Amino acid sequence: MTIVFLSHFDGNLYLFRLPIMKALASKGWRVIALAPEGDYSHRFTKEGIEYIAYNIERASLNPLSALRTIRSISRVLRSIRPDILHTFTVKPNIFGLIAGTLAGVNVRIASVTGLGSFFIETGLKAALVRFMITSFYRLLFPFATAVIFQNSDDKELFIKKRLVTTKKCRLIKGSGIDTDLWKRQRPLPERPEVILFIGRLLIHKGIREYIRAAEHLKILYPNLRFLVAGDYDRGNPYNLPEEEMIRAVEKGWVEPLGWREDIRELLDGADLFILPSYREGLPRTALEAASMGLPVITTDTVGCKEAVDEGETGFLVELGGADGIIEAVVLLLEHPERYHAMAEASRRKAVAEFDVRAIVAQHLELYNRCLE
Repeated sequence: MTIVFLSHFDGNLYLFRLPIMKALASKGWRVIALAPEGDYSHRFTKEGIEYIAYNIERASLNPLSALRTIRSISRVLRSIRPDILHTFTVKPNIFGLIAGTLAGVNVRIASVTGLGSFFIETGLKAALVRFMITSFYRLLFPFATAVIFQNSDDKELFIKKRLVTTKKCRLIKGSGIDTDLWKRQRPLPERPEVILFIGRLLIHKGIREYIRAAEHLKILYPNLRFLVAGDYDRGNPYNLPEEEMIRAVEKGWVEPLGWREDIRELLDGADLFILPSYREGLPRTALEAASMGLPVITTDTVGCKEAVDEGETGFLVELGGADGIIEAVVLLLEHPERYHAMAEASRRKAVAEFDVRAIVAQHLELYNRCLE
C-alpha cells in the first residue's frame, strides 16, 4: 500500500504526523511526505519516509498560482499512483482533493485541523475568505472519502452548514502524544514558580492576555516567572504589535525565549502552562503540557476546551480577558494541594485520551475501512 501525506508546510507533517507515518512504514506501507521544501524536509528519510517537494504560495489567493500548484500536485500523484491521499489544513485540503480526483486516487481523506484566524475575525476580508473556504469545502467534500475533525465543535459546525455529510465525518482528537516520552523528570515545586506560554506571537493565540495577566501577577508575586516560547509569524496580519512585546520585556513582565524546538525540556522546567487562544483545532502544546503533568489554563472555546477537564486538570477561562487567568493562577498559588491534584489529573487525562498509540490505531482503522 502507498499513502501520500500532503501539507503546505513540511514542519506540519514532521512535527505532528510523523508517528502515524512511522507506524504505517513499520507495517510495510510506502509512506510519502509531499510538502514544500523547508527546514524539516531532510529529516523524513532518516525516519524511513520518502519526501517529495512541490511549490505553493502560502499567502497567495491568486487563481493562476492555485492552478499551477494543483497541476504540480496532480503530476506527482499520477507518477506515484498512491492508494490513499491524506491532506491537512485548508489549502492542501482544497488543492489535494482536486488534484487527487484528477489523478485518480481512490481514497482521499481530508483533515480539518482548525479553522484559523479568518474564522475568528469579523472584518470584511475575513468574511470574504470564510465564504471562499466554506464554498470550496461545500463543493469539494463530496469528493472526499472521509473528513477528519480534531474537535466536536468544528465537526458539528460543518455538518450544520451542510459542508459535509455526517456519514463522512470522523472525530480523531489530534495526532497523538508519546506519553512515555513526554513524561516529567523534574519534581514539581510546592507552588508554581515558572509559568510558560508556547505559540506564535499572534493576537489570536492570546499572547496579549498572557502579558496582561503577567503584569498584574508580578505585582502580587514578584518571584513568578512568565516565559514566552515563540516568535512572530512574518507576514501574518494578526501578529502582536512588536512594541507591546518590547514593553512587556523591558518592564520585566515576561521573558522571551524565541522560537524553540526543545519543547519537552521547556515543559519539564515549567510548573504551569497557559494558552489563552481564541480558537484551535486541538492545541498540541496543551496536550504536551498535560502529558508532562502540568495543570493547563486555557480558554473555554473551540478546540481548547477539549484539552482540559474544568476544575480537574486545569481551568477554562473566559475568552479575550486576563481576569480569569489571574484568578486561576492565584487559586493554584494559594492552594498547593489543589495544584498538585490537578497536575496528577492532567497527566492521567493525557495518557487516557491523547496517547499516540490510540490515535495511530484510530487512523489505521480508518485507512483500512476506506480501502475496503
